[in-house]
Amino acid sequence: MVVSIDSLLQPFQHFGVNLGLSRIVELLANLGNPHHQVPVIHVAGTNGKGSVCAYLSSVLTEAGYRTGRYTSPHLVDWTERICINEQPIEQSELCELILKIKAAIDFEEESPTQFEVITAAAWLYFAQQKVDVAVVEVGLGGRLDATNVCSQPLVTVITSISREHWQQLGPTVRDIAREKAGILKPGCPVVVGQLPAEAETVVRSLTVVLQCPLVTPQPGFPIATDWAEYQKIQSAGLIKYPLPLKGQIQLTNSALALAALEILQQKGWQISETAIVNGMEKTKWPGRMQWITWKDHKLLIDGAHNPAAAEVLRHYVDSLNTQNITWVMGMLATKDHADIFQALLKRGDKLYLVPVPDSNSANLDHLTKLALETCPDLGFCSTYPDVFSALDAAFTSTDNLVVLSGSLYLLGHFLGNRE
Repeated sequence: MVVSIDSLLQPFQHFGVNLGLSRIVELLANLGNPHHQVPVIHVAGTNGKGSVCAYLSSVLTEAGYRTGRYTSPHLVDWTERICINEQPIEQSELCELILKIKAAIDFEEESPTQFEVITAAAWLYFAQQKVDVAVVEVGLGGRLDATNVCSQPLVTVITSISREHWQQLGPTVRDIAREKAGILKPGCPVVVGQLPAEAETVVRSLTVVLQCPLVTPQPGFPIATDWAEYQKIQSAGLIKYPLPLKGQIQLTNSALALAALEILQQKGWQISETAIVNGMEKTKWPGRMQWITWKDHKLLIDGAHNPAAAEVLRHYVDSLNTQNITWVMGMLATKDHADIFQALLKRGDKLYLVPVPDSNSANLDHLTKLALETCPDLGFCSTYPDVFSALDAAFTSTDNLVVLSGSLYLLGHFLGNRE
């Protein structure tokens, strides 16, 4: 009988989000503390952390290092979360790891969550495979996230901070900043993006207390189509590099990655400018401002699921000089729907609302009412039973740009089931 990853992880699903380090620390101890064997770059932030991880992983792989990457959530398959040298773990290997982890769980104690189990699998895999470095993305927050078990990361990165997951992290941006800054470790260098003033105050204060060298690079400067220039931190030198990921925000995200790489160079890591250029060029990060073809139609997909990401998406769409965007959207019930609509919708736009399958999907009637309150001048607004019928209807009724957005889970369902 073939055992699936889903079936192995399903028993842990009902434990939900349960922040805290005690369970993961005990579990990793039972496994021989594999995380102690893995040099780590730790990346937190509201948005941009996945892109930064993708840049770092690609460049370090190009530089010849055996590079692990752990990110979440996945789009289509669990194996996407755990990669070495850009290649996802084999299904059979991940199943074996999960079985080993289940055998190490003391069920007399509080059970680990699903995220803690898959995180433990990543640490165990990277240790077994003797990676030179692992680029590890925080799941939620930072301070109490299951990835926050490394005591001396090579470098930490905080990409951005805005109001998301406030139910778990606290109601204000200051509260959220305090949680994300929880990945900082004494004396370990930190690269920080452009933050709101109240968040920056929190982060800077902690870097002083912990004596963390702080780097805040300037965004890359666009010099040609899909090319940018980075000002080095330690010298007057410049690096010209390709920028394959779309959207102006990538000027910031790429600079954060390059600053982290510069810190590694200072620590003796051999990362040539050629490796940087080639690694940046090869970077892929699916589901984020990604152009694909579906049924001979050009479709833009983006998982923007919070207001800050929605603003970035709208800015990119506006840069295309396209009028009256057609949105196909689904959102989880826990998201800030009104603020996302406020960022995305403009007069004359069309909105096709769909459920997010197998998730805590927002009520479509509620979303319809909210969208029309937010933007009364929509050219069209209706609900559809699934994403595919909505896309068919959207492309039948318009020649304008169609964008599928609102949830990475929705994008994953679409990508995993499209014809």
